[in-house]
Amino acid sequence: MDDQILFYQEKLRYETDSWDLSEALKRGDKVIVLDTRSPEAYDYEHIQDAKSFPHRTMNSETTAHLDKSYTYVTYCDGVGCNASTKGALQMAQLGFTVRELLGGIEWWRRDGYATEGKNASGTTLSSCGC
Repeated sequence: MDDQILFYQEKLRYETDSWDLSEALKRGDKVIVLDTRSPEAYDYEHIQDAKSFPHRTMNSETTAHLDKSYTYVTYCDGVGCNASTKGALQMAQLGFTVRELLGGIEWWRRDGYATEGKNASGTTLSSCGC
């Protein structure tokens, strides 16, 4: 049973969902959202106020200006994409606190949260209060 508890504690420590991220942003928590996809995908549509930071460009030089007191939330397209996992791994290896957004922009949009870019969506209320 202890292994099971540890597994779920660690899962919640390293992942977040749309509702929890939205609430953290509303509260002004020290969170920065990173879109780890290509610049073209970011331009097409991204989470409001997210920063474009493709996982392929993450290294000690490109992250030198980032504040390690923040939690960085990585995301990509969704469950069929692993750019957020690659970005989270890179950031963790560089000494940052990182969480991965479950379901990426696909679930963010599905849950009714706003996006920006050429294919931007408006905001609606999410029904999940998880």
